[in-house]
Amino acid sequence: MRRILFIVNVDWFFVSHRLPIALALIKSGVEVHLASRFTTHKAYLEGLGINTHPIVISRGGISLLEEFRSIYSLYVLVKNVNPDLAHLVTIKPVMYGGLVARLLCVRRVVASISGLGFVFIDQSLKAKVIRKIAICCYRLGLSTKRVTVIFQNTADRSLFIDKKIVRDSQAVLIPGSGIDLNSFRFTPEPEESPVVMFLARFLKDKGIVEFVEASSIVKAVFPSARFVLVGNIDSDNPNSISSSDLNSWVKLGLVEDWGYATNVFSAIRQSNLMILPSYREGLPKSLLEAAACGRAVITSNVPGCRDAIACGETGLLVNPKNAQMLADAIIQLLQDGPLRKEYGVAGRRLAEKYFDVNNVVSQHLSIYFEANKR
Repeated sequence: MRRILFIVNVDWFFVSHRLPIALALIKSGVEVHLASRFTTHKAYLEGLGINTHPIVISRGGISLLEEFRSIYSLYVLVKNVNPDLAHLVTIKPVMYGGLVARLLCVRRVVASISGLGFVFIDQSLKAKVIRKIAICCYRLGLSTKRVTVIFQNTADRSLFIDKKIVRDSQAVLIPGSGIDLNSFRFTPEPEESPVVMFLARFLKDKGIVEFVEASSIVKAVFPSARFVLVGNIDSDNPNSISSSDLNSWVKLGLVEDWGYATNVFSAIRQSNLMILPSYREGLPKSLLEAAACGRAVITSNVPGCRDAIACGETGLLVNPKNAQMLADAIIQLLQDGPLRKEYGVAGRRLAEKYFDVNNVVSQHLSIYFEANKR
């Protein structure tokens, strides 16, 4: 395999979830190309030896004209790069890149299903219509022998097989994008006022509203507890909260807004408890990072989230969209410091056993080179 092309919707996601794989490919002598919308990482990636190709794929838009433009621009780019293998990551690159790769007869394709997005979670009429279109696009792009599809959890894998989007023989399960266990070290909890942390994009389907509602319940029992948000508003996503929502919560004293963390380890080490009451995930990296740092977690009993913890060993599961149940679980672990710390120690062991980035990189390289032999 001489040349691989990654297609990802935005550069920061590639840096946080796929960069170690790209660097391993370069080390093995493969020419790596990245097609993406670039924000601030273009020069950095080029300095690492990655060939960059700016593209425009709207993450939240559904304008037919814009979507056809995106598909055409991908067609031209893939034809020019002429990769031996294309790795498609995130929702629209998988759908559109799969269609383009099929039209151009790209020799091998790997697609990563890192989450299904709000279209598969939301039950509005609009979401249901878009979901049907998305399933058709997935089928057209992925249902060929040339394609290997990587899933992060068993529920997403089963859904794609049941919907006849992919065959069982195409589906591979790899738990997430891996954690650098040297960078995310086990650290003892801080001893000051307990910090309950939400680390994710500020999206409603990440459970941020329930987190804020739980804050008001918990503070009645633990007035000193600090509920902190680490992340940012995602204006491209239709499920993002608004600036006015965020400002209102901060003014009411329900949460602290710590903003986007450039050093995630530094943020996590300041926490006592990590919370992600999401409605559905691929495999949430923030929970894996928290476990690696020795933090107990509370998350929703939904696909992806429940795959990131060992319930009753590294954290607790609660029902989604249930602020009272979430608050009760937070109170339980704030009251029982020894249990919380026991969960944290077990979380580190879980991360070492299943989520080491070196194992994830090795699995990806095996898929690439095996696929290229077929």
